Amino acid sequence: MLTIGYATLALVLVLLVTAATSLYLERKRLLALADSVALVGAESFSLTEVIRDGDGLHPALTDTGVAAASARFLRTYSGDSLVSVRLEHARSVDGRSARVTLSSEWSPPVLTLFVPTLLRIEATSTARSVFW
Repeated sequence: MLTIGYATLALVLVLLVTAATSLYLERKRLLALADSVALVGAESFSLTEVIRDGDGLHPALTDTGVAAASARFLRTYSGDSLVSVRLEHARSVDGRSARVTLSSEWSPPVLTLFVPTLLRIEATSTARSVFW
């Protein structure tokens, strides 16, 4: 009887660790994609939109330009096993950097009673365009 109890406990522990590892890896994949999308958004300016001030040259990013470039990149993206990636927010924070928030659905590799069957995860990344 004790062996059955320990075997059940060990099985539950293995399933929980597997789910936690899967969630961690899925979050890292989503964060890497958010980094890429933020970089695309930060580079979404033309040379006519470059401003010269006391600090030198810098791009003038707009919320609509960042959002359009981010959405265009996500439409053409065909990468990892991320499920239902959604662009939550894409905007320019200060006119020089782009902040992007993505969300995705995660489900555990093995369905159990201890882990939710579907979970929405988010990742936010900021990228800045700099002239040297």
